[in-house]
Formats: sequence, structure tokens, C-alpha cells
Amino acid sequence: MNFLAHIYLSFDDKEITLGNFFADHIRGNKYKHFPENIQKGILLHREIDTFTDAHPIAKQSSKRLHKNYSHYSRVIVDIFYDHFLAKNWTDYSEVPLDDYVENFYNLLEENYEVLPLATKRMMPYMIADNWLLNYANLTGIDRVLNGMNRRTQNKSKMNFAILDLEEHYTDFENEFTAFFEELITFSRQKFISLCED
Repeated sequence: MNFLAHIYLSFDDKEITLGNFFADHIRGNKYKHFPENIQKGILLHREIDTFTDAHPIAKQSSKRLHKNYSHYSRVIVDIFYDHFLAKNWTDYSEVPLDDYVENFYNLLEENYEVLPLATKRMMPYMIADNWLLNYANLTGIDRVLNGMNRRTQNKSKMNFAILDLEEHYTDFENEFTAFFEELITFSRQKFISLCED
């Protein structure tokens, strides 16, 4: 899953949210110097990614893209799924998306010192271009895919994936909706288990 889903699946625990958000910037076991709940957020992130990668619905979405994007198809699906979460946000949260996102950006700024270097470097761009809020529209997703393509030196051709999203929009949205219900249940169980430890 991509950024917005990981933040949402932290169930409003601030430290777990931080760890769940920046976990991709932490390699192996190099997380043990963080506060305990941030460590739990990193572990929760990894559980979510493992569950997602193995899930037949997420695999089905990825398979539709595999011919054109090979191993990048999973990354693209993560971005597509964040689009559907943002677009259908009121189905999942009573807090308006713009308020939710603003609160998250404030959380990052309040905890700037604890963030990994890669997160600190990414953060100004994320906030300035309001990535999380703009996931809700296709223009925002197109911008994200173009940025990802540039980061792969144009090898991924991810910039063309917006066309796949438009062509198979209903299929991807239905897959997201079915999958995300299961992911919420799984993540809540893992969250409870981690908090009990």
C-alpha cells in the first residue's frame, strides 16, 4: 500500500503513524533506536505490505498491469489504491480528507527531529504539492506516476499507467474496495496485537 493507506491503517496513534509512514526508509533491523511505538509502526507497515503482496485481489490488479510494467506493476497498484481511498474517503473516515491530511503534515513537522533523512528530504515536496490530498483526483495520480517514472530514469514507463487506470477504472475500484475491507480487519488485529506486547 502507499502513503495514505499506511497512515490511515495506524488507527490515529501518532507514533505508530510515524513509523508506519516512513518504514520504507528504514532497512532491516535499523529501527531499534526509535521510540517503542514508532518501532511498532514500522513492524505494522511491514505486516501490511506482506499481507498486500500475497493477497489474491491485489495480485489480480497487478496482473492486469504486468505485461506493460513488469515488476513495477505492484508499485502502480499501490498508487491506484491510494487514489481510491482518497476518492472514497468519506466511506472510511468522518474527518474530512483535507483536515486529516493537514493534521498529518503537522504531525511530521512536530516530530521532524525523529524522521529518517530520506523522509526529511521528501517531506517539503510532499507538503508543497499536497500529495495526499491530490491522490483523490486523476491529475494528482498522473503527477505521482510521472514523478515515479523520472526516478527510474524513464525505465518503468509508469507515466503511461494513468491510461490503464482510466481504461480499467471500475475493475480497479471494485478490487480496491473488496481488498481494503479485508486489509482494515487484518491491520486492526495486528495493531491490537502490537499494542498489547
